[in-house]
Amino acid sequence: MHTVTDLLTANLHDVFGNRDATSRRASIEQIYTEDVVFTDPEGVSTGWDALEEKARELLAKVPPSFTFTEDGKRYIGPDNGALPWAFGPEDGEPAVRGIDIITVRDGRIATIVTLFAG
Repeated sequence: MHTVTDLLTANLHDVFGNRDATSRRASIEQIYTEDVVFTDPEGVSTGWDALEEKARELLAKVPPSFTFTEDGKRYIGPDNGALPWAFGPEDGEPAVRGIDIITVRDGRIATIVTLFAG
């Protein structure tokens, strides 16, 4: 069983920050429920395949030097958590900042809401 802290880290680094398709898919199947619902300003994606496509498309649009970094304190509850992040070149200003808010069911992420800094 994964902790909320573990799941926040894995979501950011092992899925959305992971450019290796094989290990990204393995992480998806390990940390999310099969019916995971991902919501961001672009819409709603449901299920492992949709989540994988979302991560793949994101990483395909940016230079290889872009990485995710944790950008503040984590907020942890018994079945939910939030993690602020920054995304951009490793040695430069972030291109975007945001926060991921997760809900956990049976030790896996069941919902993710991503908000972008305005």
